[in-house]
Amino acid sequence: MSRKSHDETQIHELLYQALETEMGGIKIYETAITCAANKDLREEWSEYLEETKGHRKTLLRVFEQLGLDPDADSPGRKVVAHIGNSLVEAMKLARKAGNAAAAQLVAAECVTQAETKDHLNWELIGHIAENATGKLAAVLKAAHEEVEDQEDHHLYHTKGWCRELWIDALGFPAVLPPPEEIMNVGTAIGAARAENRREKMLGAEA
Repeated sequence: MSRKSHDETQIHELLYQALETEMGGIKIYETAITCAANKDLREEWSEYLEETKGHRKTLLRVFEQLGLDPDADSPGRKVVAHIGNSLVEAMKLARKAGNAAAAQLVAAECVTQAETKDHLNWELIGHIAENATGKLAAVLKAAHEEVEDQEDHHLYHTKGWCRELWIDALGFPAVLPPPEEIMNVGTAIGAARAENRREKMLGAEA
């Protein structure tokens, strides 16, 4: 297969979406924390909020180094902003209903959705860093190395929380904090192994 040159316009589009995702992520975590009844979950999301603020700063530095306008708009960025605002409104709606457990579950779902997009953004940024050349590759490689491990934790740990909170809500034995948190996983393989160990963890608690 012939190697094609990268599309600079689409790379910029990804970066605009990534910045908007982090900006929306700050609002999402701020709202999710108000829905978190579980102390461990609230503390974890508070930590992720601070890290997300750091990721925003990392991207702003990328924009400065690449000569991009962080306030510029794009069709994709508008969609990302709309989705982020919708997730915030969904959590507020759930919280207003007055069922704390249900609001916490909605928040976990919203954070998982947001982190799925966020993780994809950084995965693609890492791909650009590996396959591009020159200043673009160097700038994105440095940024990716700063946040990669944290993004992995955000996604895999929150997915674990969401799953276990749902299992608990369904009336079945749940592992809380989730196996992903207990085993401190940071990869997809690690997350799969953690989920596979949940039955053993439940047996140990019995």
